[in-house]
Amino acid sequence: MAEDIRKDLPPAAQRALAEAAERRRKAEAEAKANPLPKELGGRDGPEPVRYGDWEKGGLAIDF
Repeated sequence: MAEDIRKDLPPAAQRALAEAAERRRKAEAEAKANPLPKELGGRDGPEPVRYGDWEKGGLAIDF
């Protein structure tokens, strides 16, 4: 990833981008090693947070 860092940026910006890329790699490795558990008894249909569907059967739902 260090090769992807733009050379026309100041050294501080290059360091910040390299550190962010390293944090991203570590977070992805951690997520792959410890996946979230599957939700049991969750709501059917599309994810309400993603699709903005905050009611079910005419009733507003609370998470």
